[in-house]
Amino acid sequence: MSLEPEELGQSGEELAALLKAVRKRSGLSGVRAAARCNMSQSKVSRIENGKVRPSLVDVEQLLRACDAAPALVTQVMALARLANTEWQGARGMRRKGLDKKQLELAGLEASSSEFRFFLLSMITGLLSTPEYIRASLAHIPGDHSKTIARKLERQQVLYDRSKRFTFVLTEQAVRWPLVGPDALAVQIDHLASLTHLPNVRLGVIPVTVPTGPAPLNTFTVYDDRIATVELSTGVMVFRDPRDVMTHLEEFSHLEERALFGDDARAFLGGCATALR
Repeated sequence: MSLEPEELGQSGEELAALLKAVRKRSGLSGVRAAARCNMSQSKVSRIENGKVRPSLVDVEQLLRACDAAPALVTQVMALARLANTEWQGARGMRRKGLDKKQLELAGLEASSSEFRFFLLSMITGLLSTPEYIRASLAHIPGDHSKTIARKLERQQVLYDRSKRFTFVLTEQAVRWPLVGPDALAVQIDHLASLTHLPNVRLGVIPVTVPTGPAPLNTFTVYDDRIATVELSTGVMVFRDPRDVMTHLEEFSHLEERALFGDDARAFLGGCATALR
């Protein structure tokens, strides 16, 4: 089964129906299947009715409980991967309005408590000055006043002490000349000021620090349940725990190589001074 972008995240109902059919074909009741998987019967019922999105581990357990044939396992697991991965194309987001995406992100931030951002090439909206935000949208036609306002509103979440943020930026992301030297110096000063927030850890990986395998994308992990990966043409959303764990492990590797606290502030101060 191929993973066409437009299919991602749209296979949940099909997966639920197929899992139900596999169980019934095996002759197992929902109660017996749940017992074999060490799940509650209510969870099996919610999965089969499309009320709960099963992880790949859940699907594997259910298929094993039903003694599914190898060819069927391959088919269902491919479908489960589709159901746990979502593609949000940039063109589609622009058609709906970029301000709508900001509302979606605000909702995700409201429902999460721990955030990990790896910023490969640019500074994310939560950390950006108004000038930087405007410049980040300048290549997209249209009026972006609502989007800019929503991005700035979202920054209030940084001051919610019930939430914890860790940002890891590459030196390239800090120095990328999206705005002129004076505006970039102000942006970097803003990054340094945010390091004083008690619930925010902001680190920078200098270009001279060996990182091992090169990171390929900007990504964000929300708690331990969702990872989003930014591409030039859109955003991939991963919900399967294995995919989320892969990004958590990569983040931990990068975090170990970053400067934090006074070291980060000194490094950022040097970057800003060089621009003035």
